[in-house]
Amino acid sequence: MPSLYAFLTHLAIFLPFVASYTTLSDSTLKSLPGPGTDFNILNGALLAPILRPRVPGTPGSTAVLKHFVDFFHTQLPAWNITFQNSTSKTPLTGNTDIPFVNLIATRDPPWTEPGEVGRLALVAHYDSKISPEGFIGATDSAAPCAMIMHAVRSVDDALTRKWAKMEAEGVGKGGFEGVEEEKGLQVLFLDGEEAFESWTETDSLYGARALAESWEQTQHPALSTYHNSLSSISLFLLLDLLGAANPTVPSYFKTTHWAYQSMAALEVRLRDLRLFWSSPNHPSKRNKPTKDAQNQVQKARMNKPRKEPVFLTEADKKGGMFRGWMVQDDHVPFMARGVEVLHMIPTPFPRVWHEMDDDGEHLDDSTVEDWARLITAFVGEWMDLEGFFNVVPDAAEERGLHVPTSKTEL
Repeated sequence: MPSLYAFLTHLAIFLPFVASYTTLSDSTLKSLPGPGTDFNILNGALLAPILRPRVPGTPGSTAVLKHFVDFFHTQLPAWNITFQNSTSKTPLTGNTDIPFVNLIATRDPPWTEPGEVGRLALVAHYDSKISPEGFIGATDSAAPCAMIMHAVRSVDDALTRKWAKMEAEGVGKGGFEGVEEEKGLQVLFLDGEEAFESWTETDSLYGARALAESWEQTQHPALSTYHNSLSSISLFLLLDLLGAANPTVPSYFKTTHWAYQSMAALEVRLRDLRLFWSSPNHPSKRNKPTKDAQNQVQKARMNKPRKEPVFLTEADKKGGMFRGWMVQDDHVPFMARGVEVLHMIPTPFPRVWHEMDDDGEHLDDSTVEDWARLITAFVGEWMDLEGFFNVVPDAAEERGLHVPTSKTEL
């Protein structure tokens, strides 16, 4: 058996790779890529193909699933894509089984085995309600899916550079295998979240229930660090009902309040850096002095900072304030099996919730872009990617040319 001294000596060699959580610098935050026109509701490469009815088992659902597959194959070829299929009867279909297809996209450090990687899971459902007929569900949850696509694409090159550097410095060639640094990233696009008739334990969460049960029963090899795919989820970050203006998102769970606080801190920093387009203090919202307001006093009054709202409103929530209340959503079957959940869903729900006008026209394009930026930054910090992004000088100025999402379907 190696001596304690020998163990500590080897550990010191690999300390740079011990799991850490390094905050992103201001320069990195300013350089995070924006979506450009990808969130345009008419022809945006990420969002537009999802803005259609996506009822499970229908051509619309199949088309959106193909959109996801094409995205990963063409833009993120290093990711591994798998599917989990199930069928279920529903209150509306009687004895007819409806198919449900979950897409799982994963990127792990290249030297690792599946049972040795803890993953940040980014999760959204991609199905839409069967009624009212033609319902799109832009906030519910087409926009959250597009936000996740943007986030993983934005961090992918940084992941590649980080892992290449780690391999070049010896990780993966035996020894301690990077100690605790085995962190991967996973995307779960879940089917069948919506009820077909009315929300019950059996008429809802069809895809989530099937996947959680399947993963619980599928074991990793003996002696693995994580005994199955459920325990491999370090955090289940679920996005839902995002994209309407002025959301307020509480902290629902005491055990992941620290992660909520980390995201809330990032939001404040992004707002302080004037990188949130929905902020009343964003440079695009400031009044320019007219010819009649050229003196310094008038300029200062016109540019006085306005009260800054926040999406994440409970960063200061104390432990005794958590009462066990939550919103029923795709996390439920995972949480019931011990998975830690951070739920990004506003309370109250958007006005358009389950209404026909939950469509592209009623998304707030600035808010959609801000959520995408915030999720990207959170993933970057979680994966400890500071120093691995391409930092663009004067990035904030280069991002000043904002291309707003079209708000017309004419």
